[in-house]
Parts: sequence; C-alpha cells; structure tokens
Amino acid sequence: MHYILMFIVGIVAGAIARLVVPGSEHFGILLTGVLGIVGSFVGGLIARLFSRPVDGALFHPAGLVLSVIGAVVVLVGYNHFLR
Repeated sequence: MHYILMFIVGIVAGAIARLVVPGSEHFGILLTGVLGIVGSFVGGLIARLFSRPVDGALFHPAGLVLSVIGAVVVLVGYNHFLR
C-alpha cells in the first residue's frame, strides 16, 4: 500500500513540476510518476540539508512542497543535460 501511495504522490508532484517547467516533455503517466518519486528523493535530500525531521517521523513536514521542488530540479536537469 505504501508503494501505491508513493506513486500517487509522485504523479501529483511530477504533474505540478511539468506544469511549472516550460517545454514540451512527452512523458506518460508512468514517467510522470517516476519523475515525482525521484523528485521526492531529491527534495528529501534538500530538506535534510536545512533541518532534520523529528526522530521517528514517517515523513518530513514539507513533504509535498519539497517533492515538487525536487521534481522541478530533476526536470530542469533532464532538459539541460539530456537534450
């Protein structure tokens, strides 16, 4: 169940990142979800640079926002380096 929830949040974060970053990426729903999941990991790393979550917390308090920011970073990097 955790993986399904992670993929749904990934789809939302990836879709928002695709709306924010200009360009015409032709990603399907699967790649959008993967973009959001990778963005969540990048956003988590960014969050840990500034503050650590409380011990035993399941997620960082700014989870979805930093997932979108991480997905934007990944998408900009994709556009810059792979195109």
